[in-house]
Amino acid sequence: MTTVAAYAAPAAKAPLERTTIERRAVGEFDVLIDIEFAGICHSDIHQAREGWGEAIFPMVPGHEIAGVVSEVGPGVTKFKVGDRVGVGCLVDSCRECANCKAGLEQHCTAGAVGTYNAVGKDGEPTYGGYSQKVVVDENFTVRIPDGLSLDVAAPLLCAGITTYSPLKHWGAGPGKKVAVIGLGGLGHMGVKIAHALGAEVTVLSQSLRKKDDGLKLGADHYYATSDPKTFEDLAGSFDLILSTVSAPLDFGAYLSLLKTGGALVNVGAPEEPIGLNLFSLIGGNKTLAGSMIGGIAETQEMLDFCAEHSLGAEIELIRADQINEAYERVLASDVRYRFVIDTATI
Repeated sequence: MTTVAAYAAPAAKAPLERTTIERRAVGEFDVLIDIEFAGICHSDIHQAREGWGEAIFPMVPGHEIAGVVSEVGPGVTKFKVGDRVGVGCLVDSCRECANCKAGLEQHCTAGAVGTYNAVGKDGEPTYGGYSQKVVVDENFTVRIPDGLSLDVAAPLLCAGITTYSPLKHWGAGPGKKVAVIGLGGLGHMGVKIAHALGAEVTVLSQSLRKKDDGLKLGADHYYATSDPKTFEDLAGSFDLILSTVSAPLDFGAYLSLLKTGGALVNVGAPEEPIGLNLFSLIGGNKTLAGSMIGGIAETQEMLDFCAEHSLGAEIELIRADQINEAYERVLASDVRYRFVIDTATI
């Protein structure tokens, strides 16, 4: 066991505070990672404040982890000391079900093990990236290409794969019109990736406040959803709409923006249930779908794609003692576009 410093929420809705946690000894197929940067995802806030239901405390959030391997187990073949690596939302799964064998570990039928707020196969709670070190099985560790600096790569371990996976699955590319709802931590990566895939990209945001940013990030068009005329002008326009917001939406209104046969894919996870008139789907053979991160192989594919196209996250680097302030700023939409913790300050 190794004792490391970390920032943890001692109870639901309590401010995070500096503490120490125990990391397991490096096993045969484990890598010990010296964490250098950890992104702050909105889901960290949902879970630390029990917005998605009962959680495990104390909680060390963080599933956007970038660092350097400092030790490997005797059976490790994929990594060596000094490698630049990342850890995303998962640290284990059954590895035997059909989904795991298909590279869909996030949909493990036995239940994937989250990087934090979960219980590992050893019966111990998992702790995330707001810490100095982490021990992870090599099969749930990914390589960060040299073309990406670790600070801007960290958010890709969630925000990157969460948007890349549905954009690829639903065929974003040349000749396709894609809209991204929300220009936040997820949305800004959705814009970058959809543009790099060759799609015509539109941002749908509450206001035009971030329009200049959106166009610089790769959007071709930018509309304010607070203007009712937007829904009139864009009716029937899009092959694919990617919703990245965690607030409830009028999905009927957004479904009206799809072409016949189009899809609205939701990656945001509102805490409240939504209502929907099913005629919004039936009238146009439309799809309302959801997508949750991606498997390990696809996460590596995403990192390689981002390195090839020089796509890092837009970040604001913070000290660990600024985490609680950062949480409040995320809730106020006051970040462009991802907070990243310099874990050397923990």
